Amino acid sequence: MSAELILSNAKIVLEDDVISGTVVIRDGKITDISEGSVSGGEDFEGDYLIPGLIELHTDHLEGHYMPRPRVRWNPIAAVLAHDAQIATSGITTVFDALRVGLDEDADMSADESRKLADAIENSVEQGRLRADHYIHLRCEVSAADCLDGFAHFDNDSRVRLASLMDHAPGQRQFVSLETYAYYYQRKLKLSDKEFNAFCEKRMAESAKNSGPQRKAIAELCRERGIVLASHDDATRAHVDEAVEQGIHVAEFPTTLEAAAASKQAGLSVLMGAPNVVRGGSHSGNVSARELAEHGHLDILSSDYIPFSLIQSTFFLGETVDGITLPDAVRLVTKNPAKAVGFEDRGVIELGKRADLVRVRVDEHIPVVRTVWREGRRVV
Repeated sequence: MSAELILSNAKIVLEDDVISGTVVIRDGKITDISEGSVSGGEDFEGDYLIPGLIELHTDHLEGHYMPRPRVRWNPIAAVLAHDAQIATSGITTVFDALRVGLDEDADMSADESRKLADAIENSVEQGRLRADHYIHLRCEVSAADCLDGFAHFDNDSRVRLASLMDHAPGQRQFVSLETYAYYYQRKLKLSDKEFNAFCEKRMAESAKNSGPQRKAIAELCRERGIVLASHDDATRAHVDEAVEQGIHVAEFPTTLEAAAASKQAGLSVLMGAPNVVRGGSHSGNVSARELAEHGHLDILSSDYIPFSLIQSTFFLGETVDGITLPDAVRLVTKNPAKAVGFEDRGVIELGKRADLVRVRVDEHIPVVRTVWREGRRVV
């Protein structure tokens, strides 16, 4: 006999509707959805039942591995701490973003990125993790060693997503040198003279490396079936280049122009959930709320705060005109699943994986009460 789980008296957030009802789970899959309550199941007391969240770009793992400058934590312990926070934020599928391509902003080596990937994969094999973990390679194409770092992940089946980034001054996220100076000069504690030399070096590296490495990595990803994302596109020309290179996801477009062009070109537009919660970008770029209001937002990512993903979902559903709760939930479930080719999850439907989250809203903040992955309780 297979184990059966009944979740009753829940507000079930379906793809386009919210119903009060019951969900039945057997063998890790959803086998029945009905309106009304039944006896004998887990009583939700009117709490929400939503699909497990799907996170495509989180830099959060690196913070557990490097909690302080020059401090390195045990990589498996770091993965477990990260996984616990991910799962308790309602995230059941996560793409851990690891960096390849080192510049002056990088605190960790390519070997350490590989070490973290090994810790993720070993933990998957040993059944230690609550969430389903995959790898997203953040490729800093302006760095001379980007391709060498990418080679550390040859034949790694957990790599399912790669993004092409260029954080040099005057490029994409930092078109404004004033914004670049505010971010990097303060962070690296450089004098004006040192900062000018730093900028000249970074711009020269970008001019030499970005174009060839962008094309090379795009070709490698096509050969291996890795989904490609652009990063910080600012202009229509950036979007045209992305389309030419086979990009499917536009991560963090910095302008309304680039987001609109990406949407028109058929790319999935991804923005940061912290941007939604804060009301704007920490870099001074376009607001995710503005993109949502214009219909140019497809996917949200927690980026650097895992809980922001579920927090932004209920925030958008409550505060942005024209966006219902099911609309907002799709931004963190069905849409990211579709973007990376996962057809077995991301929606509460018959036959789908029972990746589910019980949520109660208290003082406008969602409280994650229980999380199931494939019908097994993990939180």
